[in-house]
Amino acid sequence: MTIALGVALALIAALLYVNLSAGERRVTHEIPHLYPVDHPQFYRAMGMLLGPDIVKGNRIHALNNGDEIFPAMLEAIRGAEKTVLFETFIYWSGEIGDQFAEALADRARAGVKVHVLLDWVGSIKVDNRLVDTMRDAGVEVHRFHPLRWYNLGRINNRTHRKLLIVDGRLGFTGGVGIASPWTGHAQDEEHWRDSHYRVEGPVVAQMQSVMLSNWSKTTGRILHGEDYFPTLAEAGTQQAQMFHSSPSGGSESMQLMYLIAITAAVKTIDISSAYFVPDEMARVALIAALRRGVRVRVITPGRKIDQQTVRHASRALWGELLEAGMEMYVYQPTMYHCKVVIVDGLLASVGSTNFDPRSFHLNDEANLNVYDRDFAAHLTRVFEQDLQRCKRATLQDWQRRPALEKARERMAAWLAPVL
Repeated sequence: MTIALGVALALIAALLYVNLSAGERRVTHEIPHLYPVDHPQFYRAMGMLLGPDIVKGNRIHALNNGDEIFPAMLEAIRGAEKTVLFETFIYWSGEIGDQFAEALADRARAGVKVHVLLDWVGSIKVDNRLVDTMRDAGVEVHRFHPLRWYNLGRINNRTHRKLLIVDGRLGFTGGVGIASPWTGHAQDEEHWRDSHYRVEGPVVAQMQSVMLSNWSKTTGRILHGEDYFPTLAEAGTQQAQMFHSSPSGGSESMQLMYLIAITAAVKTIDISSAYFVPDEMARVALIAALRRGVRVRVITPGRKIDQQTVRHASRALWGELLEAGMEMYVYQPTMYHCKVVIVDGLLASVGSTNFDPRSFHLNDEANLNVYDRDFAAHLTRVFEQDLQRCKRATLQDWQRRPALEKARERMAAWLAPVL
């Protein structure tokens, strides 16, 4: 009995270690500031050292909140002629879930090849009837890392990506899940503030390949050919790349991309993050930027947040950042779920990645990096509109927190590496 208990405890400990560890050596040394974001060497680092090539000829349109986002996505699906690929973390039952299921099923009935990849944890609230509706119509629906004995070592590795690609030509990415909190226009506490992006041009092929990497890992099947990768003409003037990371390969690449972008900043850094829990290296990079004279502004949720433990862990880490001069703002009306980093009015990184250890080390994530001053200026204007609905958190306010609140935040901070 004692031996069996010991074996069971050892197995549990091993599973916890495997699930909470990225399995790769993490960045531990400060990255020196060598060049700004408009320097050719920065482009080389982002496109050759870290990610896929930066490609020109794209058109990216920002969408705000469900009233803009969901109609655009549903219109794209309903207009599909050959293929639809859809990967998402959150998919719940409800009116918007029904609309997506029916639109996807309708295209499959029309002969369109439709492939849907749902994260097992994120879609645990979806009614099986929705999945059956899609499958009965011919949609291929699979769950990412479902609870199976052979997946126990990866159960904490979730796909947090939000990708929709239609006919290999039109893509969407950003922060929204398919659930009622994302509907509306952030008009009350029940409807969240979020952003998503409609993408055309050569970078859509990169979005497709990111989606298909998880599809092949899940199903063992490779999807290719003209229907999935058509020749893409230039659709606009923006340069972009689709950046991705996964614990199964390149878990550090997303964090490293953020660190190099922060390290290159010489003027401004604006960060929108639903879960802002910067680890030591991120805090080092942000403080170094502040000491170079860079203005750093961060918007993150206030008390209206779906993960209170993350909020407590975040607040525990604000002290040295506020002391160094960072401007911290907490969004007041509702849950703030945006994920945007804008550097020096040139680089805008948007997508699924939060500024926290879970996104950097444990989740599969995907971000669209756009190198365009007009696009960055537009997102900066949206950021500053959001600022009008925020309360600024000062160093004095942070220092005056009640003792019980400080203790609770310190306890939560111990969990930061796995939040």
